[in-house]
Amino acid sequence: MRDDEPFCQSVQSEDHTWAVVGATGLVGREVLSILEERGVSAGRVRLLASERSAGKVMRFAGEEIVIESVEGASFAGVDAAIFCASAEVARTYAPRAIEDGALVIDNSSAFRLDKDVPLVVPEINGHLLKDGPRLVANPNCSTIILLAALEPLRQWFGISGITVATYQAMSGAGQRGLEELAAQTRARATGEPVMPAYFAEPCAGNVFSHDSEVEAETGVNGEERKIIAESRKIWEDEHLRISPTCIRVPVERAHTQAITVELRAPAKESKLRDALASAPGLAIVDDRAANSFPTPLKATGQDDIFVGRIRRDPGSVGGQYDHDLRWCLLVSADQLRKGAALNAVQIALQALRAQVSRALL
Repeated sequence: MRDDEPFCQSVQSEDHTWAVVGATGLVGREVLSILEERGVSAGRVRLLASERSAGKVMRFAGEEIVIESVEGASFAGVDAAIFCASAEVARTYAPRAIEDGALVIDNSSAFRLDKDVPLVVPEINGHLLKDGPRLVANPNCSTIILLAALEPLRQWFGISGITVATYQAMSGAGQRGLEELAAQTRARATGEPVMPAYFAEPCAGNVFSHDSEVEAETGVNGEERKIIAESRKIWEDEHLRISPTCIRVPVERAHTQAITVELRAPAKESKLRDALASAPGLAIVDDRAANSFPTPLKATGQDDIFVGRIRRDPGSVGGQYDHDLRWCLLVSADQLRKGAALNAVQIALQALRAQVSRALL
């Protein structure tokens, strides 16, 4: 985020070459948007996708770039390859990219829990990039948003437990999720039957449990399991108490989370706010008088994670808990940016910077 910005110019001057695998998808397009914003030239970007997209063109930095098929592509000369495709694609082609000399940042779930692959949110554990890994996993979008929002509290006070309910946008399911929401919204407006196709439940005018597979024995769904396992790995706390409930909501873009966090050390509200305000990449949106707090619309297209509704857990006041230990927050963030594409670009920039530093030693 902000601390990476000065380095962007040095990345350009050293003529690094980027490859985006899955360039035609929502996350791939967002990666390209972020690279373009940071001044990367068209001559330093390669676009890769499936065979059916090969030969088509996409515009980048005012020029047209021909899409290559990842199936036959060489990654020779690529400095950073950002994979925005399925786990299957990542498992198949990431080793080839690494063998060709590229740094790989993978957005899929393929390598996240591999003990030998760092799972990185730069504001939290970017130090893992100093050792020069050739493969880095990008966490799940909900995990990134949750932990990045809570990291300053963990640093200042420690965290012993988290309860979180996520309200996840339809674009988290990809282009088909957006198309289904649009089609059903039109159907509702004209009085036509709303027929789910991609999701099991209607998404327009409805909320439903996240569309990942549910474990028969535990009742935990796949998205919730990702948050639990990835949070423990990133924070290096295998005993972290974390209870997520993941929900889909009829929103196009940006996820929202209602969080209750239990601190290890008590905090006054002023100090809690100081911790949040001091963190890079967080924006406080918390106007009680105006009833103005984080929303998906406010967060859409923004790099920052919006944090508000900062208050003591009302259930702990006068109850069994120390009321300075349990706090509630409302968070909204663009899951296609900080929840995916931006975090991946940040990883790449920090890792490339580490490469330069090692080369100068």
